[in-house]
Amino acid sequence: MTVSQQIPVATLGMPRIGRRRELKFALESYWSRKSSAADLLRTGKVLRASSWGEQHDRGVSKIPSNDFSLYDHVLDTAVMVGAVPSRYGWNGGEVPLDVYFAMARGNQGQTEDCEPTGHEHAADGPGVTAMEMTKWFDTNYHYIVPELDDDQSFTLSSAKPVDEFLEAKTLGIHTRPVLLGPITFLKLAKSPAEGFNPVALLPRLLPVYEQLLRRLKLAGADWVQIDEPALVLDLIPNERAAFESAYGQLSKAAPELKIMLATYFGGLEDNLETATSLPVAGLHVDLVRAPEQLEMAGRLAPKDVVLSLGLIDGRNVWRANLPAILDRIKPVVAGWSLDRVEIAPSCSMLHLPLDLRMETALDANISSWLAFAAQKTDELVVLAQALSQGRETVADVLKASTEAAAARATSAKVHDPLVEGRIAGIDDSMKQRKSAFAARSKVQASALSLPPFPTTTIGSFPQTSQVRKARSAHAKGELSYVDYDAFVKKEIETVVSWQEEVGLDVLVHGEFERNDMVQHFGEQLSGFAFTQHAWVQSYGSRYVRPPIIFGDVSRPNPMTVRWWQFAQSLTDKPVKGMLTGPVTILNWSFVRDDIPRSMACRQIALAIRDEVIDLERSGAKIIQIDEAAFREGLPLRKSEWKAYLDWAVECFRLASTAVDDATQIHTHMCYSEFNAIIDAIAELDADVISIETSRSKMELLDAFTSTKYPNEIGPGVYDIHSPRVPEVAEISALIMLARERLSDGQLWVNPDCGLKTRKWEDIRPALTNMVAAARALRKKVQAEGVSADAAHSRALF
Repeated sequence: MTVSQQIPVATLGMPRIGRRRELKFALESYWSRKSSAADLLRTGKVLRASSWGEQHDRGVSKIPSNDFSLYDHVLDTAVMVGAVPSRYGWNGGEVPLDVYFAMARGNQGQTEDCEPTGHEHAADGPGVTAMEMTKWFDTNYHYIVPELDDDQSFTLSSAKPVDEFLEAKTLGIHTRPVLLGPITFLKLAKSPAEGFNPVALLPRLLPVYEQLLRRLKLAGADWVQIDEPALVLDLIPNERAAFESAYGQLSKAAPELKIMLATYFGGLEDNLETATSLPVAGLHVDLVRAPEQLEMAGRLAPKDVVLSLGLIDGRNVWRANLPAILDRIKPVVAGWSLDRVEIAPSCSMLHLPLDLRMETALDANISSWLAFAAQKTDELVVLAQALSQGRETVADVLKASTEAAAARATSAKVHDPLVEGRIAGIDDSMKQRKSAFAARSKVQASALSLPPFPTTTIGSFPQTSQVRKARSAHAKGELSYVDYDAFVKKEIETVVSWQEEVGLDVLVHGEFERNDMVQHFGEQLSGFAFTQHAWVQSYGSRYVRPPIIFGDVSRPNPMTVRWWQFAQSLTDKPVKGMLTGPVTILNWSFVRDDIPRSMACRQIALAIRDEVIDLERSGAKIIQIDEAAFREGLPLRKSEWKAYLDWAVECFRLASTAVDDATQIHTHMCYSEFNAIIDAIAELDADVISIETSRSKMELLDAFTSTKYPNEIGPGVYDIHSPRVPEVAEISALIMLARERLSDGQLWVNPDCGLKTRKWEDIRPALTNMVAAARALRKKVQAEGVSADAAHSRALF
């Protein structure tokens, strides 16, 4: 390799939320009509300029554009190609903001969600439901699922990629536009047509991409990054053929415009030959998830194809051991020409916090082991410089990297012999309930005396501005412990009283003392570190600060018992103990990379087990252990599923099984396709599982029906991710769809998810309608003469 020039550095994509969450506040201000569309768009422009400028100053040579989104890049792509479902009233032309946000969030009608725009057609009448939302591959980022009919047509309806390229150009920054690839877009889509595969729409979609590529070339682009993470999935032969035909066609659309085909989230494996044979100018490979593919990719790819090496982890916060990376790749790339290599993160850094320098309160030792997006950008530049000009040019940086890795490996903060000993003592008896579900469900029915179709919520109630202000003031020392404690008690009293008033059957305490369903627990467990400003986007304006698991995990003290006891003292109805499950805590954290994920999860499971035991001893009859992210951790390749599901199920059972038969264990799972993992769901052996089904019109229940799932289920009948208030008839229709798939004795009635992000004015009428729908159904069942036995011996009234 020659050293006459610098190897290019690419970031693939950057966090788009702003250093101070500027995008979140701009969105929510716009949705609440406190600011204009111009204000929102202006904020986006400022954030893009800041990101481009910082990357340029740090030495990035392949700066992405069109990686920014007001809500979601998959939704942006659907809008760009004119895939707007008919219910939104769009009749062609540019898609207005009110239509864009209605697709993402739904609306109540009469522009409830945003200020007048001159395009009110999408909000007229009773409002529209949002499109389905689910997880982006195996990350905690949610995307809006495109809806495509078998007769779908496409048209170029947005010039956003061109506009943002030109926007950067006016600032003197030449960018590489990023597009979601056509095949990945189609594979992520759903269709109402039974048995129809949206990939069949590729011939209709490609002309739109061709038109866009030509426009980018005319605007002055020389490279375009097209993301096709679908290439790391299990593909069937006709899907591989689709890649060949698609890129054969796209490569001719604008011949001078070079395509960097980006793959990530895993290895190409049996798709490597296909990927390296495509007529593209560059190929990005993830060498963090699949380091073994470098040598084969180098052999198979044509010599004139640029290989983008994903060397730095774009999904986790650990500082890289730069000398170790150089030692690994240098022998492979030593014989390559310099212009064949590009240095990049494993994937877009969308999934990372922005800048470690903002974390002034973090433990100094732990901070020295971390790198956020800005610091990882610097690591990329160092790697490129070391490969281009020799290690001696960055010797001090490489030495510091080695020292940080060694300090972390030997730190007493990381390793706890007591935890390691407890893990070694796990046996099979710790993973089983005392009795099978059929037996214990009868005991629970007698102990709880719930009516048919019992109503409940998933756990949290609105985190109002007053709640957030009180928590913030207490954290800053501006509100005393006594005053904060009194405030939380008052909130719990209010929410328990309201739940009794509206007629819910199983209550919750509202979780007003909790900042986040994972962070709240991590802050009370050993082995976790927390940040002040390390926000990452989950969906839309919903951002989270994932905990950082840096060491062995244990539970020093009870975490939830006190507030549960207080809530239960206020009512004769059962109040659920609310916990987050070990798999979700793991999957929604930045996890240590020095031990297997399964080992870290077992440590968390034992800590949650201790809490479950303490709740039961305190009198809790129902304990909910949420596993919202259970499916999210599923590997992308089916050959790896069993290993993950085995230890994930084991961890849930470790956490949940140390209770008597009369104690009812609930769990909750977010947007999940259950068909492929229904056996594992059954193995969890939760007494009741609640799932998000409202947007899918109960389609997700089909998996439970086909396998004759025996335990009880609460299919969500109220979409809490939308500001819409569903009417009684709408909820009743969803319940009836559920009854077509499940027995009455299995059914609970609940919202899709927790209510933390909603407003009281949304949820009061929505939950009132939900309870009314359940009560109407009870009367209907009674009128039909259905016996109490059909509802697991629950009393009718």
